Amino acid sequence: MSSWFSFQRKGCFAALLTAWLLSAGLAACSHPDTTPWKLTDVSGHLPDLDFNLTDDTGKPVTGQSFAGRTTLVYFGYTHCPDVCPETMARLMQVLQQLGPDAKNTRIAFITVDPARDTPAVLHDYVRAFDAQHAVGLTGTDGAIEGIAKRYRVAYQMEKRDPSGAYDVTHSSAVYIFDGHGHARLLATESDSIDTITHDVRRVIELPAS
Repeated sequence: MSSWFSFQRKGCFAALLTAWLLSAGLAACSHPDTTPWKLTDVSGHLPDLDFNLTDDTGKPVTGQSFAGRTTLVYFGYTHCPDVCPETMARLMQVLQQLGPDAKNTRIAFITVDPARDTPAVLHDYVRAFDAQHAVGLTGTDGAIEGIAKRYRVAYQMEKRDPSGAYDVTHSSAVYIFDGHGHARLLATESDSIDTITHDVRRVIELPAS
């Protein structure tokens, strides 16, 4: 009798242990990924994607226009001699590495030189890199200044040369927003293509919130 009871207790304990392990495993699977980001995490430190601008076809665009897409925002200008085309080329490599996930990604190129970067100029420039995923955005001086201030972007028009040409010094970081328009990450020129791709894919895979 005592041996039978002991066997039953052991059997119950084994069953309970198995059930506990299964439930613990399921709970672990349901936990969000807490692995540190490789890029700079700005979650909760920058405002959501919000603006009223004009796209490179002349249509009004807001932050909500990018809802459901992971959006990579870059502030630059079409006459930029080096950093801007280099950054756009790097982002094209990111899209290439994303493969099928690229369909869930958009690149928003916001000009800091609205005087020269008309929608038509932006259209030719941005679409030369990617006609499917990239869009150029412009607006009034006030609108550009407002969104730059919102995301702590610094830019300044330099002194004109005798021909009237000028450069614009500006921040070169890429802001990464999730499909809900929340600011998530900041990528810089020191971050590798693989690192940016890795974290952008993680943003794309974030659960709905």
